[in-house]
Amino acid sequence: MLIFINNKNGVPIYEQIYAQIKAQIISDELGEDAPLPSIRNLAKDLHISVITTKRAYEELEKDGFIYTSPGKGCFVAAKNTELLQEENLRKIESHLEEIIKLSSSCKLNKNDIISMLDILFEEEQ
Repeated sequence: MLIFINNKNGVPIYEQIYAQIKAQIISDELGEDAPLPSIRNLAKDLHISVITTKRAYEELEKDGFIYTSPGKGCFVAAKNTELLQEENLRKIESHLEEIIKLSSSCKLNKNDIISMLDILFEEEQ
């Protein structure tokens, strides 16, 4: 499991850890029941506070991406398809919001965007 911390981007370290582990789980780089490094080991490897690592793991567990087995450690949880679906819907909405912003600067209307989508969908089939 690779995690890179960027101290210059302004994103809190625990959020960077959360996002990277979550991405690895969603992409199946980390499969179901895969063990995660202990909180202490990850903190040591990343040269950060144990509290920071603990917070990232707590957020991952709260959101259903990992589970803790007392005395054994943290592991990747079974994928919740509803959770993944919701995550993908959020991404699509975010991209659509960006499309709307860009389209107004190009003076494109809703029908223009729909036509573009129709063409792209046809090319995929």
